[in-house]
Amino acid sequence: MAGIEHKQVENDEAGMRLDRWFKVHYPGLGFGQLQKLLRSGQVRVDGGRAKSDTRVQPGQMVRIPPMDVDAKGPKAGPIAGRDLKHSPDGELLARMLLHEDDKVFVLNKPAGIAVQGGSGVTRHIDKMLEAWTSQKGEKPRLVHRLDRDTSGVLVIARTRGAAQKLTAAFRERDTKKTYWSLVKGVPKKREDKISTWLVKEQTSDGDRMRIAKHGEDGADHAVSFYRIVEQAGQNFAWLEMEPYTGRTHQLRVHAAHIGHPILGDPKYFDADVNWSFPGGVQNRLHLHARHIDIPHPSGGRLRVTAPLPPHMVQTWNLFGFDQNAADEED
Repeated sequence: MAGIEHKQVENDEAGMRLDRWFKVHYPGLGFGQLQKLLRSGQVRVDGGRAKSDTRVQPGQMVRIPPMDVDAKGPKAGPIAGRDLKHSPDGELLARMLLHEDDKVFVLNKPAGIAVQGGSGVTRHIDKMLEAWTSQKGEKPRLVHRLDRDTSGVLVIARTRGAAQKLTAAFRERDTKKTYWSLVKGVPKKREDKISTWLVKEQTSDGDRMRIAKHGEDGADHAVSFYRIVEQAGQNFAWLEMEPYTGRTHQLRVHAAHIGHPILGDPKYFDADVNWSFPGGVQNRLHLHARHIDIPHPSGGRLRVTAPLPPHMVQTWNLFGFDQNAADEED
């Protein structure tokens, strides 16, 4: 661990935000770590306290306190189960980060970690976000959810105002969420709309959704769209799915409803007793929030794509699926 350093801002760094400057020079320093150093005054610009959005100018001197990081960058590679349990919150969030700006973080949530707390949940994203509390004391806010076993794009608001706008966009359905899934069998229609009523039931295994009748007490209308991207014979199909509504477990229930449950789904996958997973395919949920297109709180559109988790990459490689075959930008 090095001692205190002073680095001079270069001419080509004029007007750069301080947090961006640190990302260039110390990519291994997590966002939460930098916030703590700024709050405690350990990072200074020309001897004065600074904020993450301070704009640096050529010739200014940035005080760098002793840090156990270097230019090698944060730990790379997939986030393993051990990391989900033991890595510090700020470090783990930094490894999930796909996009950040003044208003928004976008994470690639790994499968196996809950978004919010609940019965038996010891660690979740909402609690971890406290590590990224701003200098003003504002904790980033969730604006939507993903199931614990679903991986992929998760949008986080950095400010109250951004949260209001993003929440409104989800509520008004001014968003396009694209999921990739692998299902058992191949639907007869290459693309289709699934429209049902769903109701939540309490079971010994937690909340479970079932298809309900129109007008049934507590039932909500749910609409999903899918299209087949590729298939492995008649045994499996790669579906691109879009939920028009946002009901709990919606895509998982709808896939099972049309007779093609998502592989590895612990709640809704039913198969003949003689059926078994093919070699090389892990018994884990094959559902990934691949892409989101949402209005940015500052204007324009925010479009972010999340890489597949390792177990789905393994399956895609096994079946020879080409990830470029689906154009999530459509």
